[in-house]
Amino acid sequence: MEEQETAIPAFGQYSEAVNWINGLIPNGIKPGLQRMELLMEKLNHPHRRLKFIHVGGTNGKGSTCAFLTQVLRQCGYDVGSFTSPYLEKFTNRIQYNGQDIEEETLLRLANRLKPVADEIAATELGSPSMFEICTALALLYFGTVTYPDYVVLEVGLGGRLDCTNIVAPVVSVITNIGHDHMDILGDTLEKVAMEKAGIIKPGVPLVTTVEQPEIIGLFKNEAKSKRATAYVLGEHFSYEPVSGGLGEQRLNFSGPFRKIENVPVSLDGAHQFKNAAAALMTLEVLRQYNALIVEEEDLYAAMSKTEWPGRLEMVSESPRILLDGAHNPEGAQTLAAALEDIYTYKKLHLMIGMLSTKNQPGYFRHILPMVDTLILTEPDFHKKESASRLAQRAQETLQELHVDRDIEIVVEPDWKLALEQLKQRTGQEDLAVVSGTLYMISDVRSWLLYTTDSEKGW
Repeated sequence: MEEQETAIPAFGQYSEAVNWINGLIPNGIKPGLQRMELLMEKLNHPHRRLKFIHVGGTNGKGSTCAFLTQVLRQCGYDVGSFTSPYLEKFTNRIQYNGQDIEEETLLRLANRLKPVADEIAATELGSPSMFEICTALALLYFGTVTYPDYVVLEVGLGGRLDCTNIVAPVVSVITNIGHDHMDILGDTLEKVAMEKAGIIKPGVPLVTTVEQPEIIGLFKNEAKSKRATAYVLGEHFSYEPVSGGLGEQRLNFSGPFRKIENVPVSLDGAHQFKNAAAALMTLEVLRQYNALIVEEEDLYAAMSKTEWPGRLEMVSESPRILLDGAHNPEGAQTLAAALEDIYTYKKLHLMIGMLSTKNQPGYFRHILPMVDTLILTEPDFHKKESASRLAQRAQETLQELHVDRDIEIVVEPDWKLALEQLKQRTGQEDLAVVSGTLYMISDVRSWLLYTTDSEKGW
C-alpha cells in the first residue's frame, strides 16, 4: 500500500513538479550523501525494500543497463530502471517494466518530496540538488508504488559521493574508466577510478570491464579490503566476437560458471561486445548468488532486441543521419571505430555541440581525421561551449595532427539551423552524424522524429 502523501499539495500539475525539479539545477552538483541519507530517513527508507544492480563507469553504463533490464524482463522479473540523462521526456529516466513513470504518479510523489526537501533546505546541509530529488523520486516510486524484483540503477556522477550510492546492491558493475568529469572527480585516471570504486560494497560481488592494469589492481585491492568477490574481464570472464556488422553482431561468452555461445548483440559497434559481456557476467553472478532463473531462450531473445536510443542510432534514412552521444575522448574513439568498421559512406558530415567542461581536444583527435564537413553548434544547455570556441579548438587540433586534406568547417550557434545545413550537405551516398553532449542529442532526436522540443535534463 502506498504511503500517505502530504495533505496540502505543493503542485497541481505534472509540469509544475518537473519545473520545480529542474529549477534545482542552478544549485549545481552536490557530492556527498548527507542530504540523501536525511531524505531517505524522512521517507522511511524506501530503498531498503529493494534489490539493486548498481552500474557505474565512464562509458557503457546505459547500454549495460539496457541489456540487463531487457534480459530480466524477458525472464519474467519485474524491473525498475533509473538512468540519466533522459532523451525526450523527464519521465524516461524512471521506468517500471519498460514503461515511464506515469505523470500523475510523479506528481503525487513530488508532492510528498517537496515539504521534506524544504525541511532539509532550511538546515545547514542546504537544498537537495536536482539529481538528489530525481533519485529520491525513483527510490520512492520503486519502494512504495511498484515494488520491482530488481532495480537497475545507473550512477549519476562518479560513485563514492554520488547520491545513488545510498543503496546496498546485490551486485556492483563498473564498465570502464575514462577521461570525463575530471573537473569534479580528479585530474588523473587513478583519482577518477577511486571515486568509481566507491560503489564497491562489503561482501557484494563486483563485475568490471576496466582494462588499464593499474586500475584493475586498484579495484581488486578495494574489493579484497571489503571481502567482495571481483569478476574482472580478461581474468575471470571473457568474450570472443563471432560476427560483426550492422545489426549482425554475435559473441561467445566464457565465465567461471559456464560458457554461452553465439549470443546476439543487438546494439551496434564493437564496444557493445564488452557491454554485453558485462551484462552477461552480472546475470551469471545473480544466477550463482541470488538463484536468478535465466532460460537460454529468454536470454537470446532479450539480447537480440535490446535498444538504447541516442547511441549509434540511425534516425533518418534520407538523408542518413546517425545520432551518437559520444562526449569524451573514449566515446569519440568508440564512435570513430564504429564509423570505420560498420558504416559505408562517400562523405562524412559531422555536427557537434559540447559542454564547456568536456575534454574537447581529446574528443577531436579521434574524430576529425575522418570528417569531410564539420558543423559546430551549441546545445540548449547552461554549460554549453560556444560554437566559435569549439571551432578554435578544432582548428588547433587539425594543426596538431597535421591533417593535410580540406575539411569544411561551419560555425552555426543555432542547433536547428545547423541541423538544416547538415541535411543539405548530406548526399544520398553520404553519412551525417550528430554527436557530442546528450543534451543536444535529445533535442535533435525529438526534432527529427516528432518535430517537437525535448524536455531533456541531467
